[in-house]
Amino acid sequence: MISTGKATLIFPAFGINTVITMPKIGIIGGSGVYGVFEPKETVKVHTPYGRPSAPVEIGEIEGVEVAFIPRHGKHHEFPPHEVPYRANIWALKELGVERVIGITAVGSLREEYKPGDIVIADQFIDFTKKREYTFYNGPRVAHVSMADPFCPELRRIFIEAAKELSLPLHEKGTYICIEGPRFSTRAESRMFRQFADIIGMTLIPEVNLARELGMCYVNVSTVTDYDVWAEKPVDAQEVIRVMKENEEKVQRLLKRAIPRIPEERTCGCADILKTAFV
Repeated sequence: MISTGKATLIFPAFGINTVITMPKIGIIGGSGVYGVFEPKETVKVHTPYGRPSAPVEIGEIEGVEVAFIPRHGKHHEFPPHEVPYRANIWALKELGVERVIGITAVGSLREEYKPGDIVIADQFIDFTKKREYTFYNGPRVAHVSMADPFCPELRRIFIEAAKELSLPLHEKGTYICIEGPRFSTRAESRMFRQFADIIGMTLIPEVNLARELGMCYVNVSTVTDYDVWAEKPVDAQEVIRVMKENEEKVQRLLKRAIPRIPEERTCGCADILKTAFV
């Protein structure tokens, strides 16, 4: 059972009801989150769309309760095109989460978006091909607005926090999401450069699904390397080094931003569904 308001989960199966206060903030990302987040509870959630990537872990960041799902699984067993996106978002919603922070590693399509930079994306282009994009496959049909796909309130909070920490930041960026798991050809990369700033494989349909359930969503992208348009040889050890540095930056950013997220939402993300249904 999930109660309204304080998002309280009751487990009558234990004989005497066990009540756990569930967080309203969720994070979907990689193992680097553990550097700033220590799980205190693990909740197995069964959804109409199967199991999430892993059981939802509940813990705190700077005294604020958060829920965490490792997008690719505990052992990185889900490639980008096989991540159970619907189950992940549904599980967080079921537990009372209202705001989702999606952390992604991306390649750069612009010289000025350098490895090690952080991008708070403001737009995306969907170049995926065969994913499950919606919760509304009929008989109920919804057409949600995605003109401005990311929560303006969360974007503002994360941009301000990154600036205060003097992190290498891009306040805007268009994320093109490809199917994967393969990388782009040089021809594809040159084409993508005409329309986008960064390239990755996991934003879609995660952000779409959050919008369909009236949840706030912010994307925090970390640039690991230049995409193949740059014709710069990629050194695996260099990429690993940059990824480790990016993890530390994201941890600092989460610690600064999450305590600033207000209890009540005034952004309008929850109201999107009022005009979505046919």
